[in-house]
Amino acid sequence: MRISKYPDNQQLAQLLQRPAIDQEDLSATVAQVLRSVKNSGDEALRGFAARFDGVELDQFEVTAEELATAERLLTDGLKAAIRLAAKNIETFHAAQREPVRQIETIPGVVCWRKSVGIERVGLYIPGGTAPLFSTVLMLGIPAQLAGCQEIVMCTPPAKDGSVHPAILFAAQTAGINRIFKVGGAQAIGAMAYGTETIPQVYKIFGPGNRYVTAAKLLVQQSGTPIDMPAGPSEVLVFADETCVPAFVAADLLSQAEHDVDSQVVFLTTSETILEKVIDEVEKQVATLPRQQMLQAALDHSVFLLLENQQVVLKAINFYAPEHLILACENAEALAEKVVNAGSVFLGNYTPEAAGDYASGTNHTLPTSGFARSYSGVSLDSFVKKITFQRISREGMAGIGPSIVELARAEELEAHARAVAVRLVGPPR
Repeated sequence: MRISKYPDNQQLAQLLQRPAIDQEDLSATVAQVLRSVKNSGDEALRGFAARFDGVELDQFEVTAEELATAERLLTDGLKAAIRLAAKNIETFHAAQREPVRQIETIPGVVCWRKSVGIERVGLYIPGGTAPLFSTVLMLGIPAQLAGCQEIVMCTPPAKDGSVHPAILFAAQTAGINRIFKVGGAQAIGAMAYGTETIPQVYKIFGPGNRYVTAAKLLVQQSGTPIDMPAGPSEVLVFADETCVPAFVAADLLSQAEHDVDSQVVFLTTSETILEKVIDEVEKQVATLPRQQMLQAALDHSVFLLLENQQVVLKAINFYAPEHLILACENAEALAEKVVNAGSVFLGNYTPEAAGDYASGTNHTLPTSGFARSYSGVSLDSFVKKITFQRISREGMAGIGPSIVELARAEELEAHARAVAVRLVGPPR
């Protein structure tokens, strides 16, 4: 890990840079995969499954029998935990529904807006370093609540051609029935272009490694919208003398175990806390599995001692973290000044892991600084909002002359005439 005490503004900006990725070579590699899927469909998918996943597949879609078997394989405890998480996620996201409100802008002119679910959406669920069945709930539940008519899910198979039973059980819990054993950039291509087996979708959601992320960005350029640009997962923790160093270290390591590209950033205004947290990280990392991944992630992580909360706030908003933990006094007051973050966790008893699994908020969040302009996934992500208007003869009399004036000022006479003829009334 990199440790710095009281860096100046230039040093702080350099320390908070994300690790660089060679995007040009990555995009070229992924573009070849996408072209192959677009041109050869299922045949290309079979080839990639053999090449990348080490499995020969006769069919991609998960069967009803596989779904039933998955439920039997899970313990009652895990099934109960998945159901609890699903309930909390549903409760939080259902509250995001917006009622339809008709607004009369002037007498006789009524306007309103209605949310309509995207008809067919595609969900990508990673399965490489860990079976992320929690992501199934985070994406599938708001898609159902939004009224999406068809929800397609892709996830990579194991070498025996199976999908982790918890992923399949979570899909059933979220009401997803079309599940395909396809992973990586090729899955993104399959959902973007459609194949003989996998339907083309209208928007793609879900996290993934650098290849999946590059594929999402490329298909977006060719006309398939995505939830958001994303990169490796990240957390920024600010802690002061009121924190529990063991809790802070545990939060940092919970993020570091995601992937070798994951990044953790620790900020404090106390040199004592800096030393205690570093000691705790070193103690705890020795007791955890996934050692190689943890060490690789920590190699490009940053631990900073800063002068005061004003500098801390500046660093937070500059970095725009995916996850932000404030383990400090008056955490809510400080959080009110945060303008760039995906999701914020307040106080010593609010770990990022709560949001990752079961508190109710969504864990599909903007990374790589995109929290400056993007939100995390919500109910809004799965709908488009259609506006309506209804104008009476009285309303046209009130608004029409202004429309004619505006249209003629823009030299659009046909627009003006479409209103002017209504001001005169129907021909006799």
